[in-house]
Amino acid sequence: MARHWIDGEARPYAPENLPRKDDIGAEGFFAVDLRTGVVTEVEDFPQARKPAWKLAVDFGPIIGTLRTSAQVTNYSREQLLSRTVVGAINLGRKRIAGFTSEFLILGALDPDGTVRLLELPEGVGPGAPIA
Repeated sequence: MARHWIDGEARPYAPENLPRKDDIGAEGFFAVDLRTGVVTEVEDFPQARKPAWKLAVDFGPIIGTLRTSAQVTNYSREQLLSRTVVGAINLGRKRIAGFTSEFLILGALDPDGTVRLLELPEGVGPGAPIA
């Protein structure tokens, strides 16, 4: 990805620099299993190349708890614990610095790449599908 700079600041995710992606159709979108989950554990991940947390997230009784590595260190441990998040849970597993990441946590990207986690209204329980 090309780096775009404004006033000496890298802005690789600035909306004005990102072209629209090709259409994938509804079938492609609905193939991704997006679910809500509650963060139950937040651990340091000093082995990661970029600053990251190891998270355990409860996706309810059918899915259970899955683990991920997430570059969301702009959130404190306290801000993450018990937070309801959205995850893509069927993208496959990925090894990151000896750790197996089992899902992708979703958020919006600031122009500099900082992840802002998606927010859900109160009352959304773990395991709810995202449509």
